[in-house]
Formats: sequence, C-alpha cells, structure tokens
Amino acid sequence: MLGCRLVSAEAELLRFGGQVMKNVAGYDLSRLMAGSFGCLAVIAEVSLKVLPVPRAQRSLSLAFDAGQALRQLAEWGQQPLPISAACHDGEQLHLRLEGGEASVAEAARRLGGQPLNDDYWLELNEQRHAFFKSGPVWRLSLPPGSPALDLPGKQWLDWGGCQRWLRSDAPARSIVQAALDAGGHARPWRTVDCAVLPMLPPALLPLHQRLKAAFDPHGLFNPGWLHPEL
Repeated sequence: MLGCRLVSAEAELLRFGGQVMKNVAGYDLSRLMAGSFGCLAVIAEVSLKVLPVPRAQRSLSLAFDAGQALRQLAEWGQQPLPISAACHDGEQLHLRLEGGEASVAEAARRLGGQPLNDDYWLELNEQRHAFFKSGPVWRLSLPPGSPALDLPGKQWLDWGGCQRWLRSDAPARSIVQAALDAGGHARPWRTVDCAVLPMLPPALLPLHQRLKAAFDPHGLFNPGWLHPEL
C-alpha cells in the first residue's frame, strides 16, 4: 500500500503517502490503515504497488500432511525455487510456481506432484472453498517456520504457514493464547464475539488508544471491533 485518501470522523478528506515507492518520511499512516478493520477512518482511495504478470505459471498438489508440509516449506524457502504461493488444506500441500518458463518447468520437474487448476488460488483468495462456509472461522498470523498448533477443529495453512485459518468451536481465549505463545496473533473472521478477546498488553494499549482518539475522537468507526477497549 503506497498511499491513500481518507475521510475522517470530522468529515475531512486526508491524504497520506503517494503513488510511487520511497515517498514517505516519518510515520507511514497509509500502511496503518491496512488491517485496521475500518476502525480509524473511511478509506476513499488506495494506491497499490503492482507487479508484472509472470511469463509462466504452474500449480501442483503434493500428498504431504500438515507437519511435513511446514517442514518442507521451511527447507524450500532457503532454495531458489519460484514458489509464489503455498497452502495446505488439511489433506494436501498446494503450490504455485511463477517466473520464467525454464525455471518454472525445472521446479515442477524437481518437486513432482499432480497438476492443479490455476483457478484454485482465486477460489482461495475469495474464500469460496467449503472450509469457509460454516462454523466460527479465525485468522491466525504466525512467524515463519512456526510448527502446527495443537488446537481442536480444522486448520487451513496459507502463505506458506504464516497465515492459518482455523474453523473451531474452541474457547476464544484459548485460540488467542495459542497464537500469542507462538509469537503471533489471532483475530475472529466470522461468527465470533470479539468481546471475549483478551485486552491489549499494557505497553500497547495507550498507543492504540491515542491513535483511535486522533483519528476517531467520537468513536464512530467500528467501536470495539478491532479490540474491545477501542
């Protein structure tokens, strides 16, 4: 996210960042909007960095369990493989290879597996798979290389294991605590009561409160959604 225009709680039109790289000095307020869940302002316009379409693309499925997939992805991450997407849906590891035709073909030959329709990734991005259509769903963000979490329910490992979708009826506090213990965080994605989430750490709470007060002094935008105290 390179820049954005916002409508503040005072009905002011504000602009931060720009439309090119290296255009921000000081606190990058435009990137602060990413992941704020609409709690600070109304986003009216966004400038995004985009990349060229790769010359070649191929998707594969490999019969790995979740633990094996995480270990293998950590190993592949240290190698010059053109892996641009990786996820495990609870049954198989799915990979997308992108880049030059020769490098993609060589990587596909080396990795093996079965061909996968490239539309799979759009379906995942739009959350059209059956996994997302029922039950409470959580989004967990974890450091690279984090092992599988011992939580009840079904897990979908995305972003090479750094983003994990969890469909579970487990208590919210136990899910949040498991993510914190792994060095990450957890947020409810659907049909989960945010009021049950733990408070922010004492060192972070005043910072979040000052940001909320600066952008939304009247508490108009999604009060309590990002954190109950905000």
